[in-house]
Amino acid sequence: MKASDLTSKSVSELQEELISLLKAQFGLRMQHATQQLSKTSELRKVRRDIARVRTVLKQKAV
Repeated sequence: MKASDLTSKSVSELQEELISLLKAQFGLRMQHATQQLSKTSELRKVRRDIARVRTVLKQKAV
């Protein structure tokens, strides 16, 4: 996911995206805790996507 893609979305779409990413992060954390996660790099990707969405939301709020 690129930041340029996110800037074209509305605030409500960004909030929905953030909620889905947080749910995905929770699922990945649970898989990691139970040693069922094979691709540990997914945690990092989701965490950075969450940061991107939150950054764009802050920029739109100003």
